[in-house]
Amino acid sequence: MFENTERTNISEMGEFGLIDHLTKNFPIKNSKTQKGIGDDAAVLDPKEKKVLISTDMLLEGIHFDLAYTPLRHLGYKSVQVNLSDIYAMNGIPEQITVSIGLSSKYTLEAVEEIYEGIYLACEKYGIDLIGGDTTSSKQGLVISVTVLGYADEKDITYRNGAEEGDLICVSGDLGGAYTGLQLLEREKIVYLENPNIQPDLEGKDYIIERQLKPEARRDVIDLLKSREIKPTAMIDVSDGLASEILHICKQSDKGCNLYEEKIPIDPMTFDTAREFNLDPTVCALSGGEDYELLFTIKQADYDKIKHDVDVSIIGYITEASAGYNLISKSGQVHNITAQGWNAFKKQ
Repeated sequence: MFENTERTNISEMGEFGLIDHLTKNFPIKNSKTQKGIGDDAAVLDPKEKKVLISTDMLLEGIHFDLAYTPLRHLGYKSVQVNLSDIYAMNGIPEQITVSIGLSSKYTLEAVEEIYEGIYLACEKYGIDLIGGDTTSSKQGLVISVTVLGYADEKDITYRNGAEEGDLICVSGDLGGAYTGLQLLEREKIVYLENPNIQPDLEGKDYIIERQLKPEARRDVIDLLKSREIKPTAMIDVSDGLASEILHICKQSDKGCNLYEEKIPIDPMTFDTAREFNLDPTVCALSGGEDYELLFTIKQADYDKIKHDVDVSIIGYITEASAGYNLISKSGQVHNITAQGWNAFKKQ
């Protein structure tokens, strides 16, 4: 996409020159996009759909560490975390805006790497880049992405629709992103102590990718539609399974029973957690950044999904008075508490 091999100071281009340079190769893919980048505002035609909008901001030193995060992966991930929010509403994302704050240490070539990742995500998921902004930053790199998606009103799924007896389902597996982060943090410390030691990441590709290059679950939305299943409630797993199921339960005024033995954990995640003396179940409950979809369905829909290997049924919704319970592998009942990501905790 970009072919520069020099180190170019961003100030040489100016704001509008930079935007033009970074966005000139992004084609328009969706019919709802009538005008993208190039005017004072984008023009969209929802075509009788409801519009879904979500925004996420990623800050250097808070949400990512450039010691081990490739800029291309960072650009890709910044799009994925936003697309996931639209899929969690049972909608389809079609446009994004991208705003970036840059400190003086970043060259044009570095920013091109970020946009390479953004471009790859847009190409893979059929997304139009329709606007954004660039500015200087004294706090390092800041990336803010806003996503627009669409759905028929009858298809939109909220967090507050779970009913007593509904089955609790989750896509994929959990805890991988967190254990990948622990591995990267360990190797960063080793490297800082002795730069001659190369990172020991052999055989850990899956959990590293879960952390650095997550994939939003468009395929799950397509699967549910093909099986004629509308979830009663849904949320994406960004802050950990415990936090997300509590969001569904509290907004639906219901309780839940989750079964530890049913929580999907990849063998590599399990083994790596043990290497770090961590409980794999705790990693799944509180780790976050898996960007899987957690949803509830009517029991009548069980037969439509029971044979799908990428969807696990991990519990069921109860009346509110029953509380929020995790039934361990030994049969003990534990209260579920949210211990995942807190955006305002002291770093």
